[in-house]
Amino acid sequence: METTKKELSYFRLKLENYLSEHFPEMLGDKPFITARAGEALTTYCDAVAQGFSHPEAESMASEVLYRGLHFSKYDTLVSVLENEFEKELPSPLPERLAPMLLKNKAVQSVFNKYELTDDFGASPEYEKLYTELTGTIVLLIEVNGLPTVDSENMT
Repeated sequence: METTKKELSYFRLKLENYLSEHFPEMLGDKPFITARAGEALTTYCDAVAQGFSHPEAESMASEVLYRGLHFSKYDTLVSVLENEFEKELPSPLPERLAPMLLKNKAVQSVFNKYELTDDFGASPEYEKLYTELTGTIVLLIEVNGLPTVDSENMT
């Protein structure tokens, strides 16, 4: 029983670490985290019981752990901010601004137009999403009058 708790804790920590890096908006969803870590543990234990090696079982459990979490809205926003607004938003501002943008209705409405599957980042639709997000962020900056940052005068 103690081993099971340690393994569950391992999968929970692994998922929480991944979410903190790619889905910070989901970190507070404890029921999801608990359920997904439990599914991963069950998959791992079943795989070992069926004779798979520990690395194979770990790989199978990871597939379950990260199911539906391969395309990240947060990562996409950070990418847009870093690539398209590099002068206006030097690092680490993109990572700080992305969670706020995720809560913005205009940004969410752009994401809602697309079926964001795990492999969406490799689809032709990704470029459309990227372009739309860039335009939406430009409009948000214009409407809110956000000043540009002059990196030469930063202290």
